[in-house]
Amino acid sequence: MSLRSITIFGAIALVILNLTAFTINERELAIKLQVGEVVQADYEPGLHFKIPFYQTIRKFPKRIMTINERPERIFTAERLAMDVDFFVKWRIIDTVNFYISTGGSFRVANDRISEIIKNAIVTEFGKRTVKEAISVERAELMRDMLANATTTAKGLGVELVDVRVKQVEFPDDVRNSVYQQMREERGRIAAERRAQGMEVSEEKRSTADKERTIILANANKDSQIIRGEGDAKAAEIYANAYNQDPEFYAFYRSIDAYRNSIGHANDIMVIDPDNEFFQYLNKSKID
Repeated sequence: MSLRSITIFGAIALVILNLTAFTINERELAIKLQVGEVVQADYEPGLHFKIPFYQTIRKFPKRIMTINERPERIFTAERLAMDVDFFVKWRIIDTVNFYISTGGSFRVANDRISEIIKNAIVTEFGKRTVKEAISVERAELMRDMLANATTTAKGLGVELVDVRVKQVEFPDDVRNSVYQQMREERGRIAAERRAQGMEVSEEKRSTADKERTIILANANKDSQIIRGEGDAKAAEIYANAYNQDPEFYAFYRSIDAYRNSIGHANDIMVIDPDNEFFQYLNKSKID
């Protein structure tokens, strides 16, 4: 056989191999179509074969894909309008269902998935108030949106990996009304907390006043008892002194009275000299 013949046969063999063989790598999914119908799927990475012209291969990416949609107008439980900006991450998990439901078109798949997510957003936001949607239950809302849309998305042969609300904006005609409601709500909470603080303050002040009154009463009681005991002791001492020498006791008391009455400069007393008050002074002169 001549070199030319060998070359021709080699070229024909390469063409046939190229038409019958195909490869799948780790980042790809593939299905085999025969006259437009799926006859094989779930290929492992490596070299595979098909019947030329009669069978064709459709490949799809295995990676996670992202849909970024324009903001969607929805209404909350209070019938307030909001513009919700979101994105979706998804991937193909069933190549046969994906091909049958979308014809293998990613544009169709993106449109179908977007509609599924929009319906989930409308449903979940419609159950919640503005406050719940933008703050308190934000994480729970996105989790419920994902759960709500996942079942429907499986019918397309895809898995929703994540659904995120990027931004929530109020339309201009709603924004001022919402902000006013939020200010009123904050004002109401502040007033409640001030009232609670005043109540606690009054309660503590009342308790302190009560304790102060009790302490003063007990102190006054103790002082009266001590004063009474002191007076009794003094009376006892005076009585004992009187019983031992009545005359001296009377003299001592008179001297103490003189000191307290006329013992200061510029003191003036107008009294009869023969008054009993001066008896000991008069006796002193006589003696």
